[in-house]
Amino acid sequence: MWEILNGPFRWIHILAGIVWIGMLYFFNFVNGPLQGTLDGETKKKVNPELLPRALFWFRWGAAWTWITGVFLLQIVFYSGRIVFDGERAWTPLAIAMLLVPYLAPFLYDALHKSPLGKDPKQFGAVAYALAAIVVVLMAKAAGFSYRAFNIHVGAMFGTIMAFNVWFRIWPAQQKIITAVKNGQPPDAALVALAGARSRHNTYMSVPLVWMMINQHTTPFAGGNLGIPGDYSFVVLLLVILAGWHVVFQMYKKAGQVKGF
Repeated sequence: MWEILNGPFRWIHILAGIVWIGMLYFFNFVNGPLQGTLDGETKKKVNPELLPRALFWFRWGAAWTWITGVFLLQIVFYSGRIVFDGERAWTPLAIAMLLVPYLAPFLYDALHKSPLGKDPKQFGAVAYALAAIVVVLMAKAAGFSYRAFNIHVGAMFGTIMAFNVWFRIWPAQQKIITAVKNGQPPDAALVALAGARSRHNTYMSVPLVWMMINQHTTPFAGGNLGIPGDYSFVVLLLVILAGWHVVFQMYKKAGQVKGF
């Protein structure tokens, strides 16, 4: 039964992910630069019609991606029994690691609301250090396999991203769009919050794709390219940094693209 469900759930997961991340990139690389070229009257006319439509697909794409992702964890990794390599078994630490993806949004949210969140570079450095700790704990202490620690860190990123969509970006945008529609200046704090969380999601999205395709990146699990199996987790840490750099370059390019 699990094998039968694997295909349909994976299909829905990929489709919903395309919708979600496609809208995320539209907001950050297309709509963001565009908004800076619009005057108040144009925003008042266009945004209340455009943004709610885009945000509908954005938030429900996020919801369905996350829900089907949780089911796929059960289908592929837990029922498929590929969380561990060799004879490793469930330990209290390994079980605790399963809770990390679902608890991480609350720690992330608290950190971003703290004074640390006011400096993007410091916040990013701390976030990377915490992600590295999680990767090492999963790979070395809990004994997760290469594929397992990749997908569980991906689940952590995806859960934080879905949390941002439903509990930070969407509530803020409802108030922002309403203010624009009424010809009032939106709350600057809400604009900053929605913008920051959307950027965070964009930065997490590129490494997340690598984690999602873990089945196809196993040549980096050790034994090839001089990578020892015991240190394959370093590859994921480098991928996160590389992914963040790719997003940085995409933001730079988005600011250079002009209309006719």
